[in-house]
Parts: sequence; C-alpha cells; structure tokens
Amino acid sequence: MSPRRSSAGRLPLLKVLRRSSSSWARRSAFAAPWVLVVLLCFGCGRHRPQPLTRLVSVGTYNLHLYGFHDRTGDGQRTNPKPETERQAVADVITRMHCDILAIQEIGHRAVLEGLLADLRRRGVEYPHVEFLQRGDSELNLALLSRFPIIATRPRLLDTYTIGGESRLVARGFIDVDVDIGAKRPLRVFVAHLKSRAFHPLGQTEMRRNEARLLSNHVRQALRENPDAWVVVAGDLNDSPRSAPLRLLLGDPAAPLLHDLRPQDDAGGVWTWEDRENDEYARLDYVLVSSALRRCTVGEVRIERDSPASLASDHRPVVARFQIRPMP
Repeated sequence: MSPRRSSAGRLPLLKVLRRSSSSWARRSAFAAPWVLVVLLCFGCGRHRPQPLTRLVSVGTYNLHLYGFHDRTGDGQRTNPKPETERQAVADVITRMHCDILAIQEIGHRAVLEGLLADLRRRGVEYPHVEFLQRGDSELNLALLSRFPIIATRPRLLDTYTIGGESRLVARGFIDVDVDIGAKRPLRVFVAHLKSRAFHPLGQTEMRRNEARLLSNHVRQALRENPDAWVVVAGDLNDSPRSAPLRLLLGDPAAPLLHDLRPQDDAGGVWTWEDRENDEYARLDYVLVSSALRRCTVGEVRIERDSPASLASDHRPVVARFQIRPMP
C-alpha cells in the first residue's frame, strides 16, 4: 500500500509539471515574435547600425563681369558678357559638381536666371538661390544650393569710417543657413571685398575695414554656437598673409577660421591672373571654422580645365566635407 500511495502521490505532480511546461511553451511561442520586433526597432546596444556619411561640396567662383558692362569704351554699360565666355562659365560650373556654390560679379537677377537656364540645359539644377544686389550694381553676389536655404541675413547695412567718411561695405555679405540634412545647419558667408584698384581713400584700408566687419559676423556666429559649421567663401582680393586675411583667420593660437589652402592638379595655388602683365595671385578662398575643418576630406582643389581660362580671370575653388546625416 505504501508504494502505491507513493506512486499515486507522484501522478498529480507530474501532471502539474507537464501542464506548466506546456503553458510556458505556448507563452514563449507567442512572445518570441514580439521580442524580435523590439530588438529590430531599438537595436542591440553597441552593435546598433551607425548612419552613413555623405560628402558635401562647397565652391567659390568669381565669374568676371558676368553682366552688362562697358566693353567697347563708349562709357555705356550695355554690353553683355560674350556668349562664348558665358557658355564656358556654365561648362566650368558643370564640371565643378558643387552642392553649394558662392559666385561673385554676377549681373542683375535676370542675368542670374540666364546662367541658371544654361546650367539646366546641362543637367545641373540649383533649386535654392540667394541673391544680393546693392542698387543697380552689376557686380553682385549669389549663392546656388542643392540643399534648402532655411535662414537668410542679407548684410547690406554694415558701415565703417575712413578719411572722415562713413562708407557702406560696397557689395555687402551673403549670410545664410543651409540645411544639409545633418545635426546642424551649414552657416555660409559669401564675400567680395574691395578690389585692388586705386581709390583716394586707400583700397587696402577699405578692404581691411570690410574684412573686420565680416569677421565680426563670424565671431558672433561662433559665440552663439562654438561648434557651428561656418564657411566664408569668395574673392577676398588679397594675399594669405595680408591684414584682411589675418583679421578673418584670427589669432593662430586660437583661430577664428582656417584657410583651406587649395591647389590645382599641377600643384599651382594661384586663383587669379592678370594676363596683360603676367601676374598671378591667390585671391579666392574657402575659410572654415574649427568644427567644419575636422570634416574636410581630400585636397581642396582649383579647377584648371581649359574652359576656365576662357570663362574668367579667376579660377574656381572647391572643398569637400564628410558630414554625418541625421539618423
């Protein structure tokens, strides 16, 4: 009797174990797909996939009198840039493959639209444009972008005092935020500082004052966000060690901006030529903040293809940055 009771006593326990095991299996089978979904949605710690990077290219190009000017010496600004030169400009820009392009010496708005039409015929689209003109000037600034321009701050009211006179920055500055799909926008300044042509007030001192005002805007941007991606692009009309450039670059121990020194395929660094006098100089720059400098990849290049010599007395500069998009 005792063994029988012992055997009978074990039977309910076995049934409970089997029932419990079966219930656990059913619950596990139900829960497994949901566990998989959670793991796929939220990742697995350090093995979570990282977002890919993308290259963003920024260039600058002085188009050399791309508007109506006196080209015959009759005192009338009625002559457009010759057709061969205009088509050469479009060819050069097409070969640059820039995402964001700062241009100088563009004519009025209709002239800019003509350039954009020439580019579209070559399959090049810039849907976002910032244009800056003072009065009826034919030496204007523009920014062409494949990315949305999300904020604009046209700088046309900056003044300085020289020789007892108060003067406006002749061509102003473009100042925009461009949404490149990253964790922060790209702050872009476009500048064309005072030319090196003679002026009774002193062209060098005028250019230095314009550079000082531009550097103030850059300092303010970096005070607001020390990690901002800032680029200054354009024709600064002076050499790398000149007073205007020193103002923009700041103290070497704590730089405001960095000069991305470009070169062409042959190692040349000049971006402007005076063909009549066989003079060459580097006047066109892409300057960047410290945070953006860390994103620079490859060499900053100067275009030297044959259309460039026909299109303008300046050669364009292109820099590329490796940016991590928003996940």
